[in-house]
Amino acid sequence: MEITIGVRQAPREITFSSDQDTEAIKKAVTKAFDGQQTVLELTDRLGRTFLVPTEGIAYVEIGSPDKPRVGFQA
Repeated sequence: MEITIGVRQAPREITFSSDQDTEAIKKAVTKAFDGQQTVLELTDRLGRTFLVPTEGIAYVEIGSPDKPRVGFQA
């Protein structure tokens, strides 16, 4: 699924695809916004880890699960 994180005072969003399930992502985001964590940590499909300080997060958009793609993939 595609995840978009808006960062305060930054002209661009952080966008990536993740294999994590929706509930795990929601739980991580909720903990970050509730003050239980100072950093939001999410992993993308390639195994890269994104660490975003919670104080800088403007919003998090969690897309629907990805549909199978047709054609070439990078």
